[in-house]
Amino acid sequence: MKEERIEELLGELAPRMIEPVRPGLGQEIKQRIPHRLTRHKIGWDTVNIIIDLRLNRSVAAAVIIVAVLVFLNVFGGRDTSGGLYQDSKLLLRYLGGVGQNDVSTGRKKYEYLQARGENVTWYGDWVNPADSNAVMMQQKLPEGRYVVTYVDGREMEVDSERLIELLSRTMRKKGK
Repeated sequence: MKEERIEELLGELAPRMIEPVRPGLGQEIKQRIPHRLTRHKIGWDTVNIIIDLRLNRSVAAAVIIVAVLVFLNVFGGRDTSGGLYQDSKLLLRYLGGVGQNDVSTGRKKYEYLQARGENVTWYGDWVNPADSNAVMMQQKLPEGRYVVTYVDGREMEVDSERLIELLSRTMRKKGK
């Protein structure tokens, strides 16, 4: 009974809340629009508003430089260990325990690269899995540089001299 009365009152409320638009409101609004704004070419009763944003050349150059620097910091630059992106992946692995057996994951990647015909060398069979700085795999790039994959999953692009240094450090730690 109460629900029916509530529905009836709500039904009566809706028509009482509707107020008709006063005559001439549309014309009043149109008169307040500046004349320098052009009408749509379609011919409808609408207004085309264009915002013209002009930047100084030095401001545009500064924005581009900042964007490149942010990109390099997130994804790693030339001589970095991978940047914020790689560091985040390592932190998630450490905190979540994901990828505990990185040597087997690296082995799958090695087999995949080898099947594609890439020039890769595998060191994962004799490295210490507990040493996160041990080189697990190397991949030769066409321009004579190398991508080194560490046991913890990090990757770094190095030249041949740096590769020899990393491999000799890995072998010295294995001998101890």
